[in-house]
Amino acid sequence: MSKGTRASTQMGCRKRVCYWTVEEVHDWVKGQYPSHQTFLLAVGHHAISGRALLRMSEGALERMGVKPQQQQEILQDILLLKVQEELENLNDIFMECFSS
Repeated sequence: MSKGTRASTQMGCRKRVCYWTVEEVHDWVKGQYPSHQTFLLAVGHHAISGRALLRMSEGALERMGVKPQQQQEILQDILLLKVQEELENLNDIFMECFSS
């Protein structure tokens, strides 16, 4: 299990990332990147919710002052969260189709 997936599973027992509050994103960032103070402060300052986190780009991280080597690490973990979110979407669709 990857670092990003493990942390999101610990967050509220499978609460979908797109529903994370700013506080939950802050907690995830703090747990994932304790040494990335710039990103941690930016999450609070810009009120980054789960939905906004999933849309985060390299350009946005750069504008927040996150260093390039940290950007790649963060974007990789966000990509894992996006994949997890898509799998949950597919599961919802599957359940809707076969629950009747």
